[in-house]
Amino acid sequence: MMVMDFEEARSAVRLFRAGVESVLLGKRDAVDLAISSFLAGGHILLEDVPGTGKTTLARAMAAGISGKFRRVQFTSDLLPQDVLGVHIFDPEKRGFTFSPGPLFANIVLADEINRSNPRAQSALLEAMSERQVTIDNRTYPLPDPFLVIATQNPFDQHGTYPLPESQLDRFNLRLRLSYPDRDSELHLIRESNLFTSRDGIPAVLHPGQVTECRALLDRVTVREPVLSYVYRIVEATRVHHAVRLGASPRGAIGLKTTSQAFAFLSGRDHVVPGDVKRVAPAVLCHRIFLKGSPEADTATDSAAAVLSEILEAIPAPA
Repeated sequence: MMVMDFEEARSAVRLFRAGVESVLLGKRDAVDLAISSFLAGGHILLEDVPGTGKTTLARAMAAGISGKFRRVQFTSDLLPQDVLGVHIFDPEKRGFTFSPGPLFANIVLADEINRSNPRAQSALLEAMSERQVTIDNRTYPLPDPFLVIATQNPFDQHGTYPLPESQLDRFNLRLRLSYPDRDSELHLIRESNLFTSRDGIPAVLHPGQVTECRALLDRVTVREPVLSYVYRIVEATRVHHAVRLGASPRGAIGLKTTSQAFAFLSGRDHVVPGDVKRVAPAVLCHRIFLKGSPEADTATDSAAAVLSEILEAIPAPA
């Protein structure tokens, strides 16, 4: 099988992006950030009201890479084994065989993750960090590539369990899709009905090529001044007077790697400060926890305001 070079990979990724955009109308920025995180190997948390395209984005990304897609509906009575899988006794073999759960897929949609209890939520921690799961002292590797796209309803809706800091940190970025613009929504109303699905895009990549694209990100240069810029932004989130807990080292790595993927998607072989500033809110805001106990939505907006202040205060390298 031929291995893609830098330009071939970039062309294929652009076709992938065009396919996703064709079903998620009017949300170019969100699509760019989601694909950048996917290439960087980072999981995605989508937070917004129902019906704004969260599931459509996940299914379209899976279709575009001809990958295996699974959806898990998180509910209050969900158990870890419902997600991970179980060992079942096989009387013919006189032993236990492993029946994998829905987590064994290339792209897993964890729908309404904050409607589930913390025990079920924690079942994803090892999978998201190590790309493997341990069941009854046996470890099973997950498919490559592996991506969790979790959707989360606003916390003021009935029956939600806020994600703890440790689990939020496993998500590389958080996106809010919001409602489409007027022209895009009119197009959706005109062309769609309740019986059709808009996420059946053609496959332009296969899972092995996604792995090749990820390897090529190392060729996107991050010069030392830009690397220092990433560090100064992350460090500032930890010492700001209004912040209780700032971004982690995992967040700093995610900011650099997602900036590389964003530059790659933009047609460049090097990261510029504008790439860092563009992806920083999505990568860092959910990792900034303020002092006091404000409502969740207010805290999110306040964290965004703190990060905006930091980005304005820290001069970008020339």
